[in-house]
Order: sequence, then structure tokens, then C-alpha cells
Amino acid sequence: MVSVLLVLGMLAAVFVGFNIGGSSTGVAWGPSVGAKIINKTAAAALMTFFVFLGGWTVGRNVIDTLGGDIVPQTIFTIEASIIVLFFIGLGMMVANVYGVPVSTSMTAVGAISGLGLATGQLDMAVLGGIVIWWLVAPITGFWCGAVVGRYLYPHLDRRFALEQSEGPLLVLDRTGAVPKPTLGPGTTSRELISTVVVVLIACYMAFSAGASNVANAVAPLVGGGLVGVEGGVVLATVAIGLGAFTIARRTMDSVGNDLTALPLLAAMIVMIVAASITTVLSWIGIPISLAMATVMCIVGLGWGRATRQATARDLVRGDLASDISVDAITAETTEEVPRVGEERPEDLRGVEQLFDGSAVIRFVSFWIIGPSMATILSYLAFVLLPIAGTP
Repeated sequence: MVSVLLVLGMLAAVFVGFNIGGSSTGVAWGPSVGAKIINKTAAAALMTFFVFLGGWTVGRNVIDTLGGDIVPQTIFTIEASIIVLFFIGLGMMVANVYGVPVSTSMTAVGAISGLGLATGQLDMAVLGGIVIWWLVAPITGFWCGAVVGRYLYPHLDRRFALEQSEGPLLVLDRTGAVPKPTLGPGTTSRELISTVVVVLIACYMAFSAGASNVANAVAPLVGGGLVGVEGGVVLATVAIGLGAFTIARRTMDSVGNDLTALPLLAAMIVMIVAASITTVLSWIGIPISLAMATVMCIVGLGWGRATRQATARDLVRGDLASDISVDAITAETTEEVPRVGEERPEDLRGVEQLFDGSAVIRFVSFWIIGPSMATILSYLAFVLLPIAGTP
């Protein structure tokens, strides 16, 4: 019977990892696939490798937090681990139904916290530290994006705007004895370097996804001693990779198409900021949502770009046109970049609105509702089913 339950537990972990692969691959590789820099199969392969690298290195710290710091390891029986993983998967499914970026780490913390509350073994100090970082991370992402958007982005856009030529990036020159790669028709050295940079940043994003999300799939199993850390990382990587090669093909299309209004340079900035926040917090063992940092950085970047028409004094007084929206990030930068406070409102109009107030409210609401519901449902389940272990 134990062996059957262990198989069920591993299947539950694979289900969670499969869905993580579907959502995280779209976030990491959607812009590159949408820009036709890389195809979906290559993106899935790179995603799998860097997820493994992130989970094997930095991700161990998050596994320790979820698998033994929030509640004692002995609490995670096979049955308890299956139920926790079930609620993690349920939270992801609900978020996907409503089209909200999945906050898997927050849902995992909620499900494990419910187990701790039901057994009276929840470490409130550890949980409190995690929640504080949940507040700090989106604020940090927003203000990093805002500062770049307000003071740096127009200059970066003017100097380093990423433009793509028609046709292949590289072709084989067969004029010599040995064929060698050379720039394609219309391809410039700047375009080649920019393309390589975009791919490297996407790999960094995949690494951060592995660092933060591998634990969400296997921490309960590792915490209960059902699988080892190394085995758990491999199991999660296989599951995430399976999702990357299958259902992520749709999410890469979705994210790539949704971000066509977001210039590739802006997407790169967002990816660097979000991946850095996620990696640093994973390194110190904090389960954090990659989607949270990504969304808030985009909002901050657009807000910062939109407020360039106002001086700092105007912002303090609230003297800013009420019809400004964060779609200003799509505005093209002219030959000369106006100083802050001198940019005209008509210069900041984009074609499509990237994020409006209602969207941000919906995201933030689900970041609160998701972990809360996971905690409540997990608590009720473990109160009704006393199957957890004892410390």
C-alpha cells in the first residue's frame, strides 16, 4: 500500500511540475519565440536544461524552506504530501482558468501553512519572513521598472533598439573548402549580438524559474524523506520539461503574441529585473513568484515612461494628466530624447494598452486570494483527515 501511495505522490508531483513547465516556459521564452529568434522545440530544450541547473543549485534552498522550515519534516507523510500537492495543483488550475499569471510558490506556501495550522506545527516566524518578502518583491520590481522607464529607457531605446531584418540570421558560406557560418542577408553585427543577448537573458529567466519552482513540485516529498533532494530535482525537471515540450507551445504563442506591443528591449529589461529578484530570493530560501515580479516590473516600466512629461515636483503635487496610461512604453523614441518634464503627452501614446488598472487589481487580488484559499482548504482537509505525521 505504501508503494502505491508513493507512486501517487510522485504522480501528483509530476502533475504540478507539468503545469509549472507549461506556464513558466511561456513567461521565459514567449518574447523570444514571438520575435522568431528561436523555435519552440529549442526553447523547450533550453528551458529544461536551465531549470535543472537552477533547481540543482539555488533551488535546494527553497526546497529546504518548503520541505522543513515552515513545518517539521516529520509532518509530511505520504498521504499529507499528496494532499498538499493536490492543493498546489488546484490553485494553479484555478488561476489558469481565470487567465491570471500563476503564483505557484505562494500557493505552495499556503497549502503547507494549512497543514501546519491543522497540526499546530506552523513556524510563524518563518512564514512571517516569507510574507514580508512577498510584499517587498513586487514593490522592488515596480520601482526598478519605474526608474528605468522614467530616466533610462528612452536613451536605451534610442541607442540599443533591437531591430530585426528579414530572412535568416545566419547562413552557411560554401564558397570555401569548409562551409562556415556568416551573417544572413541584411543581418548586421548589432542584430546578431542583440539576438544572442536575448537568448542568454531567456536562459537566465529559465534558471530563475528552476530556482524558485522546482521546490513547488517536490518539496513535500523531499521533506517527508520520500525522495532525496537530488532525486526530487530530477523528478521536477523531467515534469517541467514535459510541460515545456507540450502545453507550453500554446503558452509561448500566447505570451509572444500578447507581448508584441511590448518592444523586445522592454521585454529584456523586465526579464532581467524579474529573474534577478527571483534568483536572489531563491538563494536565501524564499519561495517567490516569478510572475509577480514580472507583472509589477512591466507596470512600473510603463508608469515610469508615462510620467516623463512631469517633473518630480509635479508628481509630488499630483500634477499629472489623468489620461496617462502605461501603454506609453510602446511609444517610439525620437532622435533627440526630451528631458524629464519636457516630453509631450502625445509623444507617449502607444497603440495598445499593456496593463490597465483593472488588470493589475485582478492580478494582485489573485495573489492574495490564491494562497489564502489554499491555506483554508488545506487546513480543513487536515482537520477532517488526521493523516499528518507527528513532530
